[in-house]
Amino acid sequence: MAISAVALCAVGAEKALSNELRKMSFSIEEGGFGRVKYLTDIEGLYRSLMGLRTADRVLLELASFDAMDFDALFDGVRKVPWEEYIAKGMGLKISKVRTNRSKLAAETSIQAVAHKAAAERLCSKRGLNRLPSAEGSNEAELRVYIEKNRVSVLLDLSGEPLFKRGYRTSGGPAPLRETSAAAIILLSGWRRKFPLNDPFCGSGTIAIEAALYAWDIAPGLGRRFFLDKLLIGNRDIEKKVRKEFFEKVDFSRLVRIFGSDSDATVIAAARSNLKQALGMLGPEINRLNPDNEPLFNVLPMEKAIPLDLEAKGFIITNPPYGRRLGDAEAAGKIYTELGKLSRQFTGWKLVLITDHPGFESFFGKKADSCREISNGAVQTYLYQYDQLGE
Repeated sequence: MAISAVALCAVGAEKALSNELRKMSFSIEEGGFGRVKYLTDIEGLYRSLMGLRTADRVLLELASFDAMDFDALFDGVRKVPWEEYIAKGMGLKISKVRTNRSKLAAETSIQAVAHKAAAERLCSKRGLNRLPSAEGSNEAELRVYIEKNRVSVLLDLSGEPLFKRGYRTSGGPAPLRETSAAAIILLSGWRRKFPLNDPFCGSGTIAIEAALYAWDIAPGLGRRFFLDKLLIGNRDIEKKVRKEFFEKVDFSRLVRIFGSDSDATVIAAARSNLKQALGMLGPEINRLNPDNEPLFNVLPMEKAIPLDLEAKGFIITNPPYGRRLGDAEAAGKIYTELGKLSRQFTGWKLVLITDHPGFESFFGKKADSCREISNGAVQTYLYQYDQLGE
C-alpha cells in the first residue's frame, strides 16, 4: 500500500531533491517551501533515508485533514492509529509546529492539543494513565504543519538530521552542511567525467560529497535511523536495501577532484574527514585505488591552477562569508581576488555559494544564473558562471 512521505531540504534545493526522488522512481505528489511530498512504501522509506543526498529529514505523513478549530484538530490527531507506530515504552513529543494562512495560529496551543490527542489515544489503547517519560533516542518526534486550514501530521523517521553523515569529525570555523553541498553539486550539473576544483575547500565537504556521488556511495550507508525503532520498521527490509546500496559502490570510476585552502589545519581536517567517510564502508574501502581519491593541498586561492591542463571542468566552492566569519571587508577583498580565477581557469564553469547579494560587483562580472538557497539558518545565494574567460 502506498504511503505519503515528506522529504525536507534547504530552501532553494527543492529542484535537486525532486530530481533525486524521480531518479529513485518515486511518484511526487507536491513540492513546497523546503520540502517535497511523495508516495512510497516501507522499502522506499529506507531507500530515501539511505540514498537521498539533499534531504535533511524524511517524515512519514500519518494524517491529512481540515481543521478550522481546536476540536477538529484534536479529533483528527486522535484518529491516527498511534499504537501501530509508537513502540511500548517510547516517549512522544511535538518538535515543530508551522501554521500559515489558517484560523489556527497559536503554535504553542496547537502543540499542546496535538500532543494531548496522541497521548490520549495511546493511553486508551494500552491501558495507561500517562505516557512513559522518555528523552532523546527513545522519543518519537512529530511535526504539525497547517496550511490554509489543512493539517498535516508528520512522524520523523530520521532521528539525527540526515546532513549528519557521520564522517565529519572536524567542520572548521564555518562549515557547509553536507546536504547543502550535495545540492550545490547536483544543481551545478557536475558529472564525474569533469574535473572539479574547490579553491576554498575548508574541511573538504564539497569534494567529499562529490566523490560519494561519483562512486555511487549512498550517503546514509554509515548510519542508522529512527525508523528502526518504530513498529513499522523492518530489519529484513533495512538489510536488503543496505546490501543493494553497498553493491552499487563503484570505485573503478575515475575522479579528478581537487581541494585546496591556505589553512593547513583545515586541510588536515579535510583529509581526516575523507578517511572517515570511506572508513564507514568497512571492507569496501579495500576496493579503492589510493591514486583515485580527492586530493587536498595547502594552497592559497590565488595560486590554484587546474591540475589537468587539458580538461575543462567545474570550480564549485564556498568562499568565506562576511557574516559567517565576522569580517565583511575581508570577504569583499576575497571576492575581488576571485576574479583571477577567470584567467587561471579559462573555459571552466564557476559555481559558488555566498551570503553577499552584491557578490557580482566585487567579482566584476554578472552571473549567468543566481538562486537563493539556505545553508542552515543563513540565507545565501548560489551564483553560476557557465564559462570563465579573460
